[in-house]
Amino acid sequence: MLKSNLRLHYSRLRNQITPGKISDDSLLIANKALELPIWDFDYYHLFLPIQDKGEIDTVFLLSILQGRDKHVVLPKMEGASLTHFLLTDNTKIKTNKWNVPEPVDGIGIPPEKIDVVFIPLLAYDEKGNRVGYGKGYYDRFLQQCKPDVIKVGLSLFEPEKNIEDVEETDIPLDYCITPKKIYAFSGS
Repeated sequence: MLKSNLRLHYSRLRNQITPGKISDDSLLIANKALELPIWDFDYYHLFLPIQDKGEIDTVFLLSILQGRDKHVVLPKMEGASLTHFLLTDNTKIKTNKWNVPEPVDGIGIPPEKIDVVFIPLLAYDEKGNRVGYGKGYYDRFLQQCKPDVIKVGLSLFEPEKNIEDVEETDIPLDYCITPKKIYAFSGS
């Protein structure tokens, strides 16, 4: 299936899920994350969910990261790219014009310092290719990260067989966590 069709299809599917079910599935995803071999690192990049888009609630994952004394890094949209700030007790979160919660400012963290990135997505396939909202923020960001950064997608759904229009600039996932299963892709 083409990315544009997948975006439409999975946006509709997510809109049909109740907030309670999203919360329950988000907790299952956070608990599944504990099974991944990613917990010996220091810097973890985590997105905050866009509530009106039915995104996975990352508060459970955030609690796990903080409970393990990990450095949590949050993205902020600036122009066509993301900047990254360390989450501290003083971090102020504000919703931008696209309803994306993000830090106002703070201690900047360069992408090459990040060890693990939890990635939002609408859909993904059995090879680890993902479909986001189509603006390329995460692909540009991941190109700036170190080559061995671990890329973990979070999804409420199982993978598609194949995304037909994958581009050279698309960076595949290493893992994707669903409420039921962890998918590991080649190279993981």
